[in-house]
Amino acid sequence: MNHCTRAVAGLALLASGIAAGTPALASGEVNIYSYRQPFLIQPLLDAFTKETGIKTNVVFSNKGLGERIAAEGENSPADVMMTVDIGRLDGAKQLGVTAPISSDVVSANIPAEFRDPDGEWVGLTSRARIIYASKERVPQDAITYEELADPKWRGRICTRSGQHSYTLGLIASMIAHHGEEKAEEWLTGVRDNLARKPTGNDRAQVKSIFAGECDISIGNTYYMGKMETNDKEPEQKEWAASVKLLFPNSEERGSHVNLSGVVLAKHAPNRDNALKLIEFLTSHDAQAIYAETNFEYPVTPGIEASERVKSWGTLKPDSLPLADVAKYRKAASELVDRIGFDDGPAS
Repeated sequence: MNHCTRAVAGLALLASGIAAGTPALASGEVNIYSYRQPFLIQPLLDAFTKETGIKTNVVFSNKGLGERIAAEGENSPADVMMTVDIGRLDGAKQLGVTAPISSDVVSANIPAEFRDPDGEWVGLTSRARIIYASKERVPQDAITYEELADPKWRGRICTRSGQHSYTLGLIASMIAHHGEEKAEEWLTGVRDNLARKPTGNDRAQVKSIFAGECDISIGNTYYMGKMETNDKEPEQKEWAASVKLLFPNSEERGSHVNLSGVVLAKHAPNRDNALKLIEFLTSHDAQAIYAETNFEYPVTPGIEASERVKSWGTLKPDSLPLADVAKYRKAASELVDRIGFDDGPAS
């Protein structure tokens, strides 16, 4: 069964439980709502099933899963929700669809800075929000986020939508560091330096650098690994080979990082299995899988990044508390709209 078929089968299973008015109660399974694409998490779920015998049912969506759990209420079949970005983790908590994760195993595996103070979410991996730069047209090997507003980059920057969760996280971190007024000046400068309207995903920005449409872009580190190893679309290897990674502010506060993480659903019908899955995902074995197959930074101490990830450069993570990033996300979203960031460079 391929990943898409598995996801569809999981969706049918969960939907049948909802239609019957009762959640799925089979003791040998765990139901996962996931913002993370199936191919990214399947190696982990396969390893979990092999170790525990517990079957995993996955429903994937790129939006609305927290709201779906809220709408389903006590009849929700969801046991856990896997997601990316502190905003969605905190958002699930604010929606009231999470339950405290009480586990000595999780507490021992994951440092406190990657766990919600109230236990409502747990971080699983981190990814740095860095700069992809043309090897041919960008001679410098160091950069800061603040520098992106410098007029020397006029017409040279590509990025995805300002309202995307990854972008909002970076903007929120700038608000936390500099205040809203300075952050607005900065983002306005970045907008005016754009080569075009924000569009596409992180890989599309690297493609644009390869095509000569821009010289630098903002993106997550792990996309580099996905492009470098993409045998199905080998042109992505060419995109990756055309750029180098610059880790912003590495000589100062460090680079902005975002999380992938997991929450325990408030009305999880298979709570024990859900906790087993969460504990497994924080284990050394699972963290090593994350590092090698997803090119992400493990958050469990003692597990190193893969050799490929290390080859991109040294990450010094920004020590800004993730709670501060979450706190300013609404202000970041309002700022994006206020300056018309997604309209592209001002005329």
